[in-house]
Amino acid sequence: MRNRVRYPYVQGRSILNQNGDTQEDTSTAIQTRAPEKFVVEDPPPEPDYPRYRVEPGNRASLAAIDPDETEHYRKKKDIAKELEKQRRRIQDLQERLYAENERGMLIVLQAMDTGGKDGTIKHVFGGINPQGCRVSSFKAPSAEEANHDFLWRYHKSAPAKGRIGIFNRSHYEDVLIVRVKGIIPEEIWRKRYDQINAFERNLSLGGITVLKFFLHISKDEQKKRLQSRLDDPDKRWKFSSNDIKERAFWDAYQQAFEDALSNCSTEHAPWYVVPANKKWYRNLVVARTIADTLEAMDPRYPPAEEGLEKVTIPD
Repeated sequence: MRNRVRYPYVQGRSILNQNGDTQEDTSTAIQTRAPEKFVVEDPPPEPDYPRYRVEPGNRASLAAIDPDETEHYRKKKDIAKELEKQRRRIQDLQERLYAENERGMLIVLQAMDTGGKDGTIKHVFGGINPQGCRVSSFKAPSAEEANHDFLWRYHKSAPAKGRIGIFNRSHYEDVLIVRVKGIIPEEIWRKRYDQINAFERNLSLGGITVLKFFLHISKDEQKKRLQSRLDDPDKRWKFSSNDIKERAFWDAYQQAFEDALSNCSTEHAPWYVVPANKKWYRNLVVARTIADTLEAMDPRYPPAEEGLEKVTIPD
């Protein structure tokens, strides 16, 4: 029998079951290893991460979330042990998700330039078994991709059952860049919100849980990070002269992001606006949200063949 362990610090929320219906998360987990691995003697105050979630039907406001916010934490060292604990939770739950091979997860990362998508992937998913995780980074579409509908390249990169897929930039670029740069008419890009919602709903009905994170930095923080790249010879390769040109569109991108978050945050694929000026806090919020969601999914190792307890390996 598995031991059922209650985690008092896990946020309760509505989740989708395998039939695509919502049910209340009881904030429990089925544990196959020693429960001491995840239980801490003095758990930190329960974080208020649901306030970062864009509730379906509500208008998203980036101004309502302070990008410098760090809760009660003050320094990176304050969350080092907590972040490592969340990473271990993800590692363990991802292993069970892979073994179960019935459901999967898609994680979407979006941000302004220098927002921290690469760093989030590095620090949250370090140590994850690469057999069960795939990162897809999307840039300008190739000639082949441009000859298909805009969702084609994203659909073929969606995770299979048992896997975690990470989109570094995503299908949301096709309602952001095309809008800000005037590449296609509004009557076309505006219809894409419904297409995106249908795409994500289809993934959900197929057993793929979708989590979307907007890594929220300030314009001043972006300036500091761009200047840091210029000042450091080892980081200069990351800088493009186009980065300066894009800063002129800051306000337009902020508006485009707010509209995308407002139109496409759903029960089956919620958006989270994560304060990201402090990289270490960004990593903790993303890691804990993913770990809590995986725990609510409750992946389990498949049952072994009957009678194996009597089997011995011959010489």
